[in-house]
Amino acid sequence: MKQFNLILFVATIVLFCNVADTQACTSFIVSGKATPDGRPLLFKNRDTYDLNNLDVFFKGAKYDYIGNVNANSKSRSVWFGHNSAGFAIINTAAYNLNPKDQDAKKIPERDGLVMKIALEQCATLKDFENLLDTLSKPLGCDSNFGVIDAQGGCAYYETGNSGYVKFDVNDPKIAPYGYLVRTNHGLSGDRTMDKGISRYNAITDICLNLYSAQRFTVDNALKIPRYLTHGLTKLNLYDYMPDNDSQSRFMSFRDFIPRYLTASSVLIQGVRPGESPLLTVDWTIIGSPLTTIAVPLFITPSGKLPVLVTEGKDGKSPLCSWGILLKKELFPIERGEGEDYIDLSKLINKQGTGIMQRNASFEKEVLDRGKKILETVRKNGKFDKSIDEYYTWFDTYVSNAYHTQYPEIFN
Repeated sequence: MKQFNLILFVATIVLFCNVADTQACTSFIVSGKATPDGRPLLFKNRDTYDLNNLDVFFKGAKYDYIGNVNANSKSRSVWFGHNSAGFAIINTAAYNLNPKDQDAKKIPERDGLVMKIALEQCATLKDFENLLDTLSKPLGCDSNFGVIDAQGGCAYYETGNSGYVKFDVNDPKIAPYGYLVRTNHGLSGDRTMDKGISRYNAITDICLNLYSAQRFTVDNALKIPRYLTHGLTKLNLYDYMPDNDSQSRFMSFRDFIPRYLTASSVLIQGVRPGESPLLTVDWTIIGSPLTTIAVPLFITPSGKLPVLVTEGKDGKSPLCSWGILLKKELFPIERGEGEDYIDLSKLINKQGTGIMQRNASFEKEVLDRGKKILETVRKNGKFDKSIDEYYTWFDTYVSNAYHTQYPEIFN
């Protein structure tokens, strides 16, 4: 553990002047007891000023893992991911867990470094608790860590400088409906400092509806990063769709679940007890969910990932870069508060030519094929070359789709 503390210390010195990662994120955990197939779900919508995200396969000291990182990060701090033991982790920044010394003790990228070490070393919730217990204090964190493991464990850890409070999603006294949500405050912190309340309302509404209908499925959860109803005002942008994409209609776009600063999203689907932990899946949207698409990611023997979601020649994910280009169509106002106003006609319209609508057509093909392969892999209990072949197909298919759908931008 001394080695881990040294890693954190050195990385902190290198990165101390960097901007802290998470400005606002939205998340939930669903116990396998509350999903139709018995597999737990872990969701995060990642909001950050570091808009260039990518996925990386790491050969860890103990476990291999897939992690979401910033393209420009020398430390390769991880902001969500899962490992070969079926352990998965996400976080949301909490701004109320260190009320007396938040500014003095919050260390840039520390949350991401803790998650990186956890993915390298942890297989269970208990392992993660031991890690938090033994890291030197003050920890430098102000974060809600969400964790699931291959044994069915799932919990939030509201973690501040001096320790953590565990919220067990399998405990009916804590999570009577089998799920919990978090945005940017901890329930164990100073509630006068709560942040992310509008998004907390929105994700609470979504989860309650899914629970009531017994529809905590991958398909339904992957709709959440594109949820266009405001949690506080209940404004639904679908009610204001323009006729076509040339009929510009600017709408206020602040504190929806998807935001201008949303850089990626993930739905990590765990395994049933007894299943191979390697069947854990990252259903990942790299880049803005308004302009990019989801793809299932697995830890395979080859360690291969799709070329479009990992590091290209310029150090960036091609798919994320394409999404950033398209996002300029949605947020064309570059002065003042332009990031708070979206041209709704370019996102969705009655003619069906909005970016999100066009992307949905080829995302469906990507997900349908991915689910068929996953079904076969689960049946066989092991991987074959079909996953690597799927990634090769994905790269070609999605590249062609973007260039065909948006020739004015990509040709």
